[in-house]
Formats: sequence, C-alpha cells, structure tokens
Amino acid sequence: MPVYRAKAQAGANIAFIKYWGNLDDALRLPLTNSLSMTLDRATTVTEVAFRPDLAADVLIINGVQQGGAALERVSRHLDHLRARAGLTWRARVLSENSFPTGAGIASSAAAFAALTAAAAAALGLDLSPRELSTYARLGSGSAARSVFGGFVEWVAGARHEDSYAYPIAPPSHWTLVDAVAVVSTAHKAMGSTGGHALASTSPFQPARLAHVHTALAKARSAILARDFHALGEVMELDALAMHAVMMTSRPSLLYWQPGTLAVMHAVRSWREAGIPVYFTIDAGPNVHVITLPEHESWVVAQLQAIPDVREVLVNYPGPGVRLLEREEESSPSPNTTL
Repeated sequence: MPVYRAKAQAGANIAFIKYWGNLDDALRLPLTNSLSMTLDRATTVTEVAFRPDLAADVLIINGVQQGGAALERVSRHLDHLRARAGLTWRARVLSENSFPTGAGIASSAAAFAALTAAAAAALGLDLSPRELSTYARLGSGSAARSVFGGFVEWVAGARHEDSYAYPIAPPSHWTLVDAVAVVSTAHKAMGSTGGHALASTSPFQPARLAHVHTALAKARSAILARDFHALGEVMELDALAMHAVMMTSRPSLLYWQPGTLAVMHAVRSWREAGIPVYFTIDAGPNVHVITLPEHESWVVAQLQAIPDVREVLVNYPGPGVRLLEREEESSPSPNTTL
C-alpha cells in the first residue's frame, strides 16, 4: 500500500511587533506587517502520512487523539495542500510539542509551520520558501513567520499570494535570550483566531494601527543595529498596546493573571536597577522576558523566585522549519524544496 509520509520540525516565535486583527479572516490576511524572532527550543515535531485506506483524517497531539474543532482546523488546512497536489487521501497526523499548548506561546505557529512542511513534503509538492510561508499562514497567521529562522518580518499583503514572511537577519546575527515566565499552562478560553475577529470592536484599535508602521521601522532598525534598548522600548510598548485593544474589545479579553503582572513589575524594577531586560506578551498570560546572554543566569534565577512563576523556558534565536524524514512509494512528484 502506498504511503506518503514526512516529518518536520518548526519553532514557535515571539513577535516583537504584534499581529492582531485581520483584513480577511478566512485567508488570515493581517491588517499590518509584524516582526518576530523564531525560537530554538520551543518546537513542534509533526509527522504526516497520507494513506488511501483512511476514511477521515486522524490527529494525535502529544499522544492524545483529537476531535472537534482541532481536527477540523487541521483537516481544512490539509485540504489546501491536497487540492494543490491533486490528491484526496486522508492523513494521519502525529504532533508533539516541547512546550505548553494553547497558552500564548505561539504553539499554533510552530504546529502549522511543521504541519505545512511535512504535508507538502509527503505530497511531493515543490514549494518555494515564500509559497510554504503563504500556505502555513492559512492554518495560523503567525506560522508564516515560523517557516524562517532568526528575525523575520511578515508582509501583510492584500491577496493570498502577497502575504508572506521573509527573514531580515539570520539566528547568528544577534544572540538574544527569551526567558518565558510560565504562569499558567491552561488552554486559553478564547484563542487567537477568535480574538483577531474582535479587534475591530475596540476603540483603541485604530490608534494602535496608526502607530504600528512607525514601531515596525524602529524595531527593524534596532535589530539590524543590535540596539537592545531601542528594540526593548518599542517591543514593550507594542505589547501593551495590543493588550489594551484586547481588554477593550467586545467581549473583553483579559489574558493577564496575577503572575503576569508580578513579572511585568519585576522586569521594570530590574531595568530601573540597570539590568538590560524588557518584556513582551502574546495572546496569553505568560511573559517573554528578553535580555542579553551575560544577564541570562541572573534573570532566570530572579524569575524562578517569583511565587506565581511555574517554570522558565529559555530560548535563543532558532532555525526555520526543517524536514526530518520523508518516505514515499510512487510519489506524485519529485523532491520537495523547503
């Protein structure tokens, strides 16, 4: 029996300038560009096997078979790639995360980048990196960025083909430390997909959108110049602006927990004492604390001493999506390019 199977690994990413709100919800076309750093240790490994004997797609995450919305989302995403390949076989998808899922650490970005790369390879699709990024975006917007390593910008675009990510600097360009202070591993009541649809209901969304282009230029320049304080200032401000939009949407989204605030206040007190450290927060309660390598041990120890911090996950700039394995019999097309 022919089996088209491949396995890929992708890292989550932390957005320095955030993506919040869509021009087109179905295509996940964002309202603005965004900018992130791909992480080296917060990773997802996904295996996809297309088989003619399967009546429906099967999804297993961290050893637990999934149904409902999670399975439907993956099946819809695979449909895009099946249509491109001209194959209707269902797939068995096995996915493993090295970090908490659905808690605001971009698990969907890593998951859909890995899923897209593995499925494309299993189907024998010859996709360019840009095309791979556009397809990953259809599953999770931020996955467009996790296709690439290092420091990555996602171009908003107004059409599917024009909304893609590209690297602005490789992982070796600048060794930043992302110490993720995990204050909760619970799955979010409102995921990012639902949150994006609410962004326009906030009276603060227009103000944030008006500021994002300036913030992007500052962040991009700071990364290229390795100017830590310039990056930290604009990154922290943009995170607070995004959460202000979330908090004032209808219904209101309040992701912060007591531990979130404890970490934010601690970071600001350390900075006032002369430690180079800033925070940013995605759509969840956990705080990404960004610092420089020479201060990593001290910052991690201080975070671990905060009562509400359950664990600290340390990441550095990481690689883009990688194909780990591929097996084929009578493949529909030649080798995949990632």
